[in-house]
Amino acid sequence: MSTLTCHTAGESHGPALTVLINGLPAGLELDFDFIDAELRRRQGGYGRGARQKMESDAATFLAGVRLGRTTGAPVVIQIANRDSRLDDLEKTPPLHRPRAGHADLAGSLKWLTTDCRETLERASARETAARTAAGAVARCLLREFEIEAFGFVRGLLDAVTEVEVSEEKLDDLIRGREASEVYCPDEAVSAKIIEHIRRAKEDKDTVGGIAEVHVFGCPPGLGSCANYDQKLDGRLAGAVMSIQAFKSVEIGLGAECARRRGSEVHDPILFDERKRGTASLGFVRPTNNAGGLEGGMTNGEPIVVRGVMKPISTLLMGMPSVDLNTREPQHSAYERSDVCALPAASVVMENVVAFEVARTFLEKFAGDSMHEVQANYESFMEMARALPID
Repeated sequence: MSTLTCHTAGESHGPALTVLINGLPAGLELDFDFIDAELRRRQGGYGRGARQKMESDAATFLAGVRLGRTTGAPVVIQIANRDSRLDDLEKTPPLHRPRAGHADLAGSLKWLTTDCRETLERASARETAARTAAGAVARCLLREFEIEAFGFVRGLLDAVTEVEVSEEKLDDLIRGREASEVYCPDEAVSAKIIEHIRRAKEDKDTVGGIAEVHVFGCPPGLGSCANYDQKLDGRLAGAVMSIQAFKSVEIGLGAECARRRGSEVHDPILFDERKRGTASLGFVRPTNNAGGLEGGMTNGEPIVVRGVMKPISTLLMGMPSVDLNTREPQHSAYERSDVCALPAASVVMENVVAFEVARTFLEKFAGDSMHEVQANYESFMEMARALPID
């Protein structure tokens, strides 16, 4: 059984995005409608630019799937770019004025060129369509074990919802999120967020915000405390920070831990016999400040991850820059962009978090087929519930 991995390739205006997923067990039934629905959600949300009206993303499976189930071979997915114009110099001319906040300048210096175009195309958030598809595939696996991920927009600027997220409220939260143009399950806050985005557009400016993901049903022990690179919280932080424009990640209480004493931070441990049959094995907490992770491992509580997205770097008003050929002061050129991509980013975050959880799940319950993974999972849960083992 190989480790679950995801590799993506393609450019913003190239012919297609391609994702290669290695390590999925044979016999996993894929929900193609769900995968395409996640791709459509990534394209939605109030504040998106014109490109989303041109693209209509759908996942085409080229390898690793037969009759709707994985075969055990690498899964290859392709997502077509209908707006493909990379070699058309009239539509994608050289870019010599790097945009502040983008990869333009750093990439041009890295690859020793004064044309930022290649860096712009590969660094584009268009790439996240591939990772969203991979995450949706991973969620098909997690759902077989009643593990569910839920992502939403917490807010931006002074419009931030205090809505409490729990497994019991999940159906209502999903309905509220789906009814919101900005993927926030709070009608009043959604209206404020939309107003902020509208004003930013009028001012030729942009806004970012906060996205949050909860993962319910994870058994204890996913991840590891033995090696730093196997800690699940570190892997989640790396996955979320790798999403374009994300600048901060918190697990559970996050930065608030610095403003409290230990007695106000750490979650007391209780045992509830009635919940022995759940993923928590009966070990429950009155609070979840740890965000479901202690020592780099899941502890049976829901995983809670929060990400901060900076405002989109391409401003219609432009920003001071220089011409890389002449070094003379110039204003940055405008490239088609969003005013706010936070709703879409929350979908990407939801799926990359799910992918990392699925990776650690398969590391612990490894098997070449779903039958084997299921047996390994059930065996572990049975032994864990029976502790101490003679």
